[in-house]
Amino acid sequence: MSRALRIHPEDNVAVALEPIRADETISVEGAEVTARQDIPQGHKAALFSISAGEAVVKYGYPIGRAKTAIEPGEWVHTHNLGTSLDTSTAIAAQVVQGGPSPLPPEHFQGYRRAGGGVGIRNELWIVPTVGCVNGIAQTLARRLGPELEGSVDGVYAWPHPYGCSQMGEDQEHTRRILCGLIRHPNAGGVLVLGLGCENSGIAVLQDLLGDWDRERVAFLECQAVEDELAEGERLLRALAGRAAEDRRETIGAEELIVGLKCGGSDGLSGITANPLVGRVAGRLTAMGGSALLAEVPELFGAEGVLFRRCASEEAARALPALVEEFKDYFIRHGQVVYENPSPGNKAGGITTLEEKSLGCVQKGGSAPVTGVVRYGEQVCRRGLSVVQTPGNDLVSTTGLAAAGAHLILFTTGRGTPFGAPVPTLKIATNSALAGRKGGWIDYDAGGLARGEGWDEHTQALFRLVLDTASGGPTRSERAGFREIAIWKDGVTL
Repeated sequence: MSRALRIHPEDNVAVALEPIRADETISVEGAEVTARQDIPQGHKAALFSISAGEAVVKYGYPIGRAKTAIEPGEWVHTHNLGTSLDTSTAIAAQVVQGGPSPLPPEHFQGYRRAGGGVGIRNELWIVPTVGCVNGIAQTLARRLGPELEGSVDGVYAWPHPYGCSQMGEDQEHTRRILCGLIRHPNAGGVLVLGLGCENSGIAVLQDLLGDWDRERVAFLECQAVEDELAEGERLLRALAGRAAEDRRETIGAEELIVGLKCGGSDGLSGITANPLVGRVAGRLTAMGGSALLAEVPELFGAEGVLFRRCASEEAARALPALVEEFKDYFIRHGQVVYENPSPGNKAGGITTLEEKSLGCVQKGGSAPVTGVVRYGEQVCRRGLSVVQTPGNDLVSTTGLAAAGAHLILFTTGRGTPFGAPVPTLKIATNSALAGRKGGWIDYDAGGLARGEGWDEHTQALFRLVLDTASGGPTRSERAGFREIAIWKDGVTL
C-alpha cells in the first residue's frame, strides 16, 4: 500500500494516507519525495517545487495559492497556503444531455401511506408549533414511549425555540420546516402541539398544509383544554392504534430519497467516504431514486463541478442563482464569504474552502443536477437535487428531512454522535475513527485508502442503505440521539 496518494495527474501535492515522519521517503506514482517535516494523516505534501503565488492543485483543481515558495516534500497547510477565492462566480452553468445508464431497481421493505408517499419508519412524532410547549411535547413522548413500544417504532418530540417572536423570512422558515415534518411519511402519526397565542399557530400551519391525512395528523391547542397532557395522551394513543395497522411491504428503490451531508471533514473525506457516497447516490439515481445534496456554502470554490452538469435550462438558471444568493447572505451580514474551514477541518488536513468544497461535492457523484429545492420545500423531481441549507449539521439535516429525505448518509473524519429526525448513517473517512467510535459510526470507508475495492464498498454501503430503509437501526437511533434545528437569519422580537 502506498503511504501517500496523488488524486489527479495534474496535482502538485499528495495526501498522506498515514502519518509520515520528517526525513522519511515516500513514493508516489514511482517518484520519491523526502518529507521535510512531520506530515499528519490527511495532510498534504508538495510533490514539486511551488513558487510563491503559484496555484496548489488537488483533485485536478486549484485549492489556493502558495503564500511562500514551497519545496518538494514540504508540508502544505495554512502556514504556506491561502485561498484564492473572491465573492464572484464567473462560471457559466451548462446543460448536459442524457445521464447515467438506467439500472434495474433494487428493493426495500417500507410503509406505503394512505395519503401518499412512502415511509421507512412507523413512528409517532410530536411537532410543537412554538417553543413554549416544548416541555409538554417532551413529557408526552417520555410517558407514551414505553407504553406504545411494539405498536409503533417510537415516540419522538421535536423541540425548537421558534414559532413566535419571529418576522419575515425567519417565520416562513419555521413554518415550512414544521410543515415538512408534519408531512413526513416516516411518521405513522403526528400530533401537532400548539399553545394558542403564537404567530405560527395551528390554524396558520393548517392553511399551509392544505389537504392533510386526517387519520394520521391530529392537532392540540394547549390553551383550549383543561388538561393538555391527558388530551395529548388520548390523541397519541388513537394515532398509535391507526399506525399499528400499517405493515411493511416491498417497495422499489426508485421511491427512496437519500440526503447527503458531511461534517467534521478531514483530508481523507474527499478520498474515501465522500466519493463512496457519490457512487451510492449515482447508483440510486440510476435506479430512478432521489439524492439530495445540502450545505450550499460548501459548494463555494467547487460550484463549477455541479454547474457543468445541469439536467435542464431551469436547473442551469436556479443553481448559480442559489450560490450567488448564499454569498449575498454572507455579505449582507458583514461576514467573510470564505471564512471556512473549521478548526477541526484544519486539524484533519483541510486548508482552504476550495479544498473543502471540492471534497464535499463528491458526495453528489456524477449524476446530472435535476433541480434546486428551497429551504423548507419538498423535493418534486427525481435524480440529484441541491437543497438550500447552510453548512451547520443540525440545521442542514433538518432541512434535508423536511425536503423529504427518508434517511441521511453523513460522512465524517472527526466523528459526531448526533442524529437527525430521520435515520442518519455515519460513514467514517478513516478506520481509526471507526475503531475508536464504534458507538457513533455505522460504516468504515477507511479501507479505500488502503487499496480495498470501490465496487465492493459501493455494494456494501448500498446494501446498508436498503437494510436501514427496511428497519435496521442506525447507531444514533440505538443511542436515542434525535433532534432538529431551524435556520434563523433575522430579528427576534
